[in-house]
Amino acid sequence: MYPSHIDPIFFAELALVFGGCIFSFWKGGFPERIGGGVVLANTLLMLLLGASMASGLGPVVELVVDGLTAVALLAVVLVFGSLWLGGAMLLYAVQFTLHAFYFVTERAPDKLHAIVNNVDFTGIIWCLVIGTAVAWRRRIKSAAVA
Repeated sequence: MYPSHIDPIFFAELALVFGGCIFSFWKGGFPERIGGGVVLANTLLMLLLGASMASGLGPVVELVVDGLTAVALLAVVLVFGSLWLGGAMLLYAVQFTLHAFYFVTERAPDKLHAIVNNVDFTGIIWCLVIGTAVAWRRRIKSAAVA
């Protein structure tokens, strides 16, 4: 119905990503801010590289960017060990597996790819938002007790 560059689902997903990252910068603790920065960097890289690269490099770039994002989040998990980070890491593993499956089988991205990718990335953002809300609430409770 819509051309891919004006798809309302795409803009809704972008609004969720930017809103979740802004919320993590605004109300999150240090781990949530790092996580929000990593997710935001992932999104911006995919937007910039997706618009400027040749179509044959798309799957390779997706794998590299997702791999770098997962390694960055793994470093944050090892330092801070939050539950939301574990959930985000598992969801990034699903996303990496999805991209690897389509790359290895040389399948063109289809509706299944779009649905799984969007649902998975939405889950990653919700992990970030919930983790930020929990950290914010803990900070408020500890300030009230002190």
